Amino acid sequence: QVQLVESGGDLVQAGESLRLSCVGSGPSYNPSVMAWYRQVPGQERDFIAGIYVNGLTKYADSVKGRFTISKDRRMRTVYLQMDSLKPEDSAVYYCHAEQGPVQYWGKGTLVNVSS
Repeated sequence: QVQLVESGGDLVQAGESLRLSCVGSGPSYNPSVMAWYRQVPGQERDFIAGIYVNGLTKYADSVKGRFTISKDRRMRTVYLQMDSLKPEDSAVYYCHAEQGPVQYWGKGTLVNVSS
């Protein structure tokens, strides 16, 4: 059974940095792309950053230049380095993985940025 487990969420002040991690596991786990999404209560879950197995990355405009997604060689762990955090970055951050037609989600980690 595939599992995605996020960690690294915390309460920080505006301007500070955080690094989120997502570890994927399971006997058949072999994703082609992993990504981070975030969701504020009452709002839709939004794409933040994604990385393909070949290293290609994509970012939402709202985080370009501040957030960096990276992975380990086998794409079992994905990181999200978040710099220059703003109060509007406060949300639950979810890890997402795609493997063919199958999608996996983690349970999320809370990031709270105070002004």
